[in-house]
Amino acid sequence: MLRHTPLYRAHMDLRAKMTAFAGWEMPLQYTGIVEEHLTVRRAAGIFDVSHMGRIEVSGGGARNLLQRLTTNDIERLSPGRAQYTLICNEEGGVVDDLIIYMLAEGRYLLCVNAANREKDLTWIKGKARKGVVVEDRSQSLAQIALQGPKAEEVLRRFLGYDPSPLRYFHSEEVEVGGLHLIVSRTGYTGEDGFEIYLPSEVALEVWNSLLQTGRTLGIRPCGLGARDTLRVEMGYCLYGHELDESTTPFEAGLGRFVSLEKGNFIGRKALVAHVSKGPTRRLVGFRMVERAIPRQGYPILSKGREIGRVTSGTFSPILRAAIGLGYVRPEWASPGSKVEVAVRDRVKEAIVVRYPFVKAFQPS
Repeated sequence: MLRHTPLYRAHMDLRAKMTAFAGWEMPLQYTGIVEEHLTVRRAAGIFDVSHMGRIEVSGGGARNLLQRLTTNDIERLSPGRAQYTLICNEEGGVVDDLIIYMLAEGRYLLCVNAANREKDLTWIKGKARKGVVVEDRSQSLAQIALQGPKAEEVLRRFLGYDPSPLRYFHSEEVEVGGLHLIVSRTGYTGEDGFEIYLPSEVALEVWNSLLQTGRTLGIRPCGLGARDTLRVEMGYCLYGHELDESTTPFEAGLGRFVSLEKGNFIGRKALVAHVSKGPTRRLVGFRMVERAIPRQGYPILSKGREIGRVTSGTFSPILRAAIGLGYVRPEWASPGSKVEVAVRDRVKEAIVVRYPFVKAFQPS
């Protein structure tokens, strides 16, 4: 039995093509993946991301708990700031990647992957000590993402004030027409944008209001299809593709989100050893030279010999070319390396390139 978000009725009214994802029935597309992708790059798209997990951690020991559980340095946070980080197991493998919002002293909101919500909740509760409250807010809070170069103007009209002072990876709690919202300047598309956390019972009202407010600016509802093509263009990791419990942050190119110097945390010892030895594989971006779409699991080859595997692949509407991400042995990880991808029963040429594949929003 698939679960539905508070915006399910809106997706039905908009005749969205639905798909199963991480136990949820979610919109794959409305008018078309390419059209929705280009709308986000050129105007503004609105996404239902209420399937994501939202966990609140509070109390006097909340900061110490999160410092021990995550790889980034919680001490860098202050009220109103957000941080991308990872939870690792003792072997240094990624349990999940997430964003932590510090809402106030001793109060944090964690946005975790939909497929990992229950696993993460069990993991966090199992590590929590007396005085720390861990609460699953996934049902009571909905989540809407507003992304694109015109997202700020849409939000300005909706809020009735200028949101431009809100800096990248910061959040604020606001009141709009009696509604209490958490607005953050974060996203998963590479564009400027915002994510809105709000009571589930008013999600449909806010969704419709945002669509109406942004109508003259070209806003469109967007589904998981465009969300995926947008994140691949940026080279962003997706759990279950680029990340899992057998993959370390350093292999995935996420070492900048690991603070080995902050002191002890779960997985630190293994990660220190991993850095000392050096990775046996590295995540790379590649662009297809020959016409073919790379898919997860396809072998990456060098002169017919397997050197890695594709983790994500798509057709880039901006580049008008097929692109992908995958793990290869370090000696083939340099940009310019010529490789091949085994696409079904044919071998297609590709070249390793730097990612992000496209230039999008540059945060100040």
